Amino acid sequence: MTADGLVAICSSVASEENHGDGSIAVVVPLLNEAAALPALLTMLGTLPVEEVVLVDGGSRDGSRALLAASRLRWITAPAGRASQMNAGAAQCRSDCLLFLHADTVITPQAIAQLRQTLQNPTIQSGRFDIRFDSNTPPFPLIAAMINLRSRISGISTGDQALFVRRSLFEALGGFPDQPLMEDIALSARLKRHGGVACLRAKVTTSCRRWQRHGVLRTILLMWWLRWQYWRGVPAEQLARHYRQAR
Repeated sequence: MTADGLVAICSSVASEENHGDGSIAVVVPLLNEAAALPALLTMLGTLPVEEVVLVDGGSRDGSRALLAASRLRWITAPAGRASQMNAGAAQCRSDCLLFLHADTVITPQAIAQLRQTLQNPTIQSGRFDIRFDSNTPPFPLIAAMINLRSRISGISTGDQALFVRRSLFEALGGFPDQPLMEDIALSARLKRHGGVACLRAKVTTSCRRWQRHGVLRTILLMWWLRWQYWRGVPAEQLARHYRQAR
């Protein structure tokens, strides 16, 4: 465990050597994802990347046993995506950090497009287009609107598999230590530091949250939360409202 007691290494430690320009590390935060873990671990094992680090936030559903039985590197960190992703990034030595949610699928073809993009030294960060794992209305339309919005604004969300050069990520101090909107906050900062790539390759994300809470209700909640955040409402306050709304 580190001196501050925040991170415990639970399997092999990352090499101290850099992997070189164009190398890619995938960082996956997770919490109580035992049902999805077998498919996730299989998918991650097929990716042509230099590093994979999974970060468990204190799962109590058997996730840790599945992680321990896998051959992938994993660590623990305090629950919270910002905390977990920062902890995972600290273990990596690759040129590019790709942050992937546990319920999002990325293909080797998308990784190939990212690797080609990284050959352009002006590109410092970016994200992928998304699709949902259901083609029933209105999910294709929602995905198209999310992709268009981020292409116009330059702001991306975690579902879009945000990636960033490790040197820039470290210079900016990683994800801000906040319980909500950490992806929006970092994305806004990245816009001011080099080119942002909006890749057309698609990652597939789960629509389980939308189905569980209702599509219209989820859309309105997300819009309201982002509007309040841009108005300056603290992320801690919004996180409490988000938990209550769920």
